[in-house]
Amino acid sequence: EAAAVGAPLQPEVSAGSAASAVVLPERLQRREAERQQGVQRQRQKKEAQVVKEEQSEFFLAAFAREREAVEALLAAGTLEEAAARLQALQKLLTGSVRFLAPYEVRQGQETVARLQGDLAARRQQLQPKKKFAFRTLKKEAAPGSAPRPAEPTPPAPAAPGLGLAEGESGGPPLCGFSGAQDEELELGPAELLQQDVLLSELRGCRVRLRGNPNTLRVRDCRDCTVLCGPVSTSVLVDGCSGCLLALACQQLRTHRTRDCRVYVQVTSRAVIEACSEVSFAPYSWSYPGIERDFESSGLDRNSNNWNLVDDFDWLATDKPSPNWSLIPEQERITCWD
Repeated sequence: EAAAVGAPLQPEVSAGSAASAVVLPERLQRREAERQQGVQRQRQKKEAQVVKEEQSEFFLAAFAREREAVEALLAAGTLEEAAARLQALQKLLTGSVRFLAPYEVRQGQETVARLQGDLAARRQQLQPKKKFAFRTLKKEAAPGSAPRPAEPTPPAPAAPGLGLAEGESGGPPLCGFSGAQDEELELGPAELLQQDVLLSELRGCRVRLRGNPNTLRVRDCRDCTVLCGPVSTSVLVDGCSGCLLALACQQLRTHRTRDCRVYVQVTSRAVIEACSEVSFAPYSWSYPGIERDFESSGLDRNSNNWNLVDDFDWLATDKPSPNWSLIPEQERITCWD
């Protein structure tokens, strides 16, 4: 009986072990396939990291060479060539943003901004005699004509369309406007071409800059509208509030600014720091001759990173910065006149 009872159990055991013999290899194969996929992902990640590091090393070497060349040209007073090399340096940085670390991008932007400031300072250093001679001629002509006592007018920046504003720390005058209130201010292509423009301490003004400046600084302005044609290099917005700005440039930096709407075309990523309630939309201002100004500026109309903004005060990567936003499409300005 024991043998009879044990006999039917034998097929069950062999059937069970046959099933496990089939199931086990399938499970092992699946686990091995997953392991191979993980190895492949790690290899690809490592290869991508190597490529990224090589690209970064190449960029840093090329950037250092170009920076030294610009500094040498500035020291020699070869300003036009320095401006061209500086523009090439900005394009090199812009084209490399996708594989650079954030701190490398920031260092590059700070270097370009410093060189742009050095270029503006050198231009002012090499031109004071011309400006002084021009004022001397005006003084000599004054005694010959009765209406000429209108010499106190130069300090009033919004007067006769000269468009001059004082530079930083009481330096030589830059192209632009300063200290005006509730006025319509405007500069054209001939006045703006490759100039460094400063708008400072304006209140409730509407400013139209139709042309191609080299740089633009908008500083300590309140409740103003600033419409500007394509800027060859950088725009700095600092200490502003309640403003509407339309800007096209290679680099946009915004500091200490709140409650502003920015319609922008920018070829690199815009940067904000110590800002709040800043909103962005694509650049849409236009005027007769703007295509010509875009050509002279060197900006690529097809490259616009208007919705890519780096907030240097927001380090979290899993949550968007609360300091900036995108203007909803239905709320964007389409008619500027």
